[in-house]
Amino acid sequence: MSATTRLLEGVRVVESSLLGPGAITTHLADMGADVIKVEPPAGDYIRRMTWPIVQGNSLLHLHVSRGKRSIVLDLKKPEAVEVYLDLVRGADAVVEAMRPGALERRGLGFEKLRAVNPAVVFCTISGYGATGPYRDLPSHGIAYDTWAGLVKPEIDEEGFTVIPEHPSMGMHAGPLFGALGILAGIVRARATGEGTQMEIAQSDAAAYMDWYRSETWRAYERPESEVTGNASDNYERRAPGTAGMRAGVRYQIYDSRDGYVLFMASEQAFWKNFCEGVGREDLFERYPGSQYADHAPGNRELQAELKTIFAERSSQEWIDFGLEHDVPMAPVNTPQTIADDPQFQDRFPWIPKERLDADQLPFPVKLVDGEHPEPTRAPDVGEHTEGVLHDVLGYDENRIGTLRSSGALG
Repeated sequence: MSATTRLLEGVRVVESSLLGPGAITTHLADMGADVIKVEPPAGDYIRRMTWPIVQGNSLLHLHVSRGKRSIVLDLKKPEAVEVYLDLVRGADAVVEAMRPGALERRGLGFEKLRAVNPAVVFCTISGYGATGPYRDLPSHGIAYDTWAGLVKPEIDEEGFTVIPEHPSMGMHAGPLFGALGILAGIVRARATGEGTQMEIAQSDAAAYMDWYRSETWRAYERPESEVTGNASDNYERRAPGTAGMRAGVRYQIYDSRDGYVLFMASEQAFWKNFCEGVGREDLFERYPGSQYADHAPGNRELQAELKTIFAERSSQEWIDFGLEHDVPMAPVNTPQTIADDPQFQDRFPWIPKERLDADQLPFPVKLVDGEHPEPTRAPDVGEHTEGVLHDVLGYDENRIGTLRSSGALG
């Protein structure tokens, strides 16, 4: 067993969040940061949102809130606000994962926090950010993907418009970029003693993750004398991003004997390896292609030949072929079947349900000489209130009792 390595040992983050944006600190907790989730008396209703519900809690909560401690503070009470400020005094960062200004309205804006901790990093993560006409528009995770142009509406068999299945982008990328920003702010604060205020919109993150398409469309607004297609396409402009892959032949999904496989011989050297490996040098002689980025778009004759060839072997046999002959191949999995893939099983061991109430994926950054700490189960509302007040702030039993009597602890 490798030694446990807490990369963020000694980093403390105070989190005020609702729903999925709280994932911004999940990444930090997974690397060993002490994340204290401050909840109102009713708690974050993340526990009751989406599906599935596992033993009374949503999977969203079990994953996003893992590794964190929960305390209850009723910030309508001045005594609770003082406790919050005490937490901030010893924290590296404060996260406001809700509509911008939520903490300001409770007397806990950046200037107030900086007054007690000049080096604090204050990060707000919200749907559309702190500026712009959509700033106060209520939203949920899919909104950022539709806003960013990532989701193409579909029509069902009864003629109704429906949301198609798609990977959620903004609700995951926003917290990831936010965590990166927080760490950069902490590095600067520890070097200079100066705090930072930052904010990120999940919508911005969704658009940024699709930069290749949007930037390509932008580039195509320029004259063709300045912006062309690739040389292998005779400089014709192909559709941006994966839309330009639809007519591809040497870079395409094919039916295998038992499923699908993605074939990616867009470089001439890989295409030659493939033709030699299947004993079809004639295909290379007929369709040698260009050195780079040649997908042979629209070549139906070649596509028909490849369709026949790929149907002769199973998907796993094609992966083995790729390894043996140095040809880019990839399995075509689904969210359900990926867990059976040998590459997944080798690198992504499930954190078992016995520990976190649901089988969950581990933090994907691997340490060569150690392991990240095992995340703890997502907390119940206020599960760690007294422990944090006593161990982190040093409050004695009398003070905790007084706070409880005042209603500051809910």
